[in-house]
Amino acid sequence: MPFLLDSFRSISTMGLFRIVLLFSLCSLISRAFSHETVNAHNNHILPRPLILKYPDNLIETQLNQLNEEVKLQCTTWRFAVEANNLNPWKTIPRECLEYVRDYMMGRGYGLDLERVSNEAGVFAKSVELRGDGKDAWIFDIDETLLSNLPYYQEHGYGLEIFNPVEFDKWVEKAMSPAIEASLKLYEEVLGLGFKIFLLTGRSEKQRSITVDNLINAGVRYWDKLILRSSDDHGKLAIIYKSEKRNEMVQEGYRILGNSGDQWSDLLGSPMPSRSFKLPNPMYYIP
Repeated sequence: MPFLLDSFRSISTMGLFRIVLLFSLCSLISRAFSHETVNAHNNHILPRPLILKYPDNLIETQLNQLNEEVKLQCTTWRFAVEANNLNPWKTIPRECLEYVRDYMMGRGYGLDLERVSNEAGVFAKSVELRGDGKDAWIFDIDETLLSNLPYYQEHGYGLEIFNPVEFDKWVEKAMSPAIEASLKLYEEVLGLGFKIFLLTGRSEKQRSITVDNLINAGVRYWDKLILRSSDDHGKLAIIYKSEKRNEMVQEGYRILGNSGDQWSDLLGSPMPSRSFKLPNPMYYIP
């Protein structure tokens, strides 16, 4: 699959390593063959069988260097994703499949989620609420409160182009588990007295199944659950969510915190006092 990101073209270094390895072997063969041919000419005998000799572990060393280079390139790619430095993208780079899988299934993803949750909790506790019921905190749902990782395990961790039909089938199962770090933050924010708004890109048609999934995952109380109406379909997420935040402000709410896994959850206008970006290298929503 061709690369979709100009910023990731540097990962072609992997191909360079393959070329270097090939030329190394060709050079050894050429030198050995030339040496044998000269000896054969001088001694008027046929060349001996060709035997290649090269430093021990040469191939293993170069393969290790190749793997390290790919890992480094994928790390910088993920950093660019989280920093919102990439142009719009549709799939993860093919070379990063193993890297993204290991990150999502390993300790790194969990630790990053905990870091975001902890910092958001510190901020929430530092805010002095006015006590008029107008201090609000917004949570996205997918990859923020609920995890769709079981679905993406079956679909290449973002390597496959997003299929809305297949994803809706997964949503209808109402089996998305809670993201524990976000559930902890949700409970803290709720306990502090914030109004909780759940703002999702899911369709209004999925309200009932979304409510069931949230309750089953431990998210049982909120003030508003906002889903896309028929009028919202086709809008970019950043536009849709900006409009919904603007409606909150017009109703007199002060948006103090906002948690989401996409930059389109957080950017736009009006901006909250603080936004908290959860990690997600599997997909991008503009």
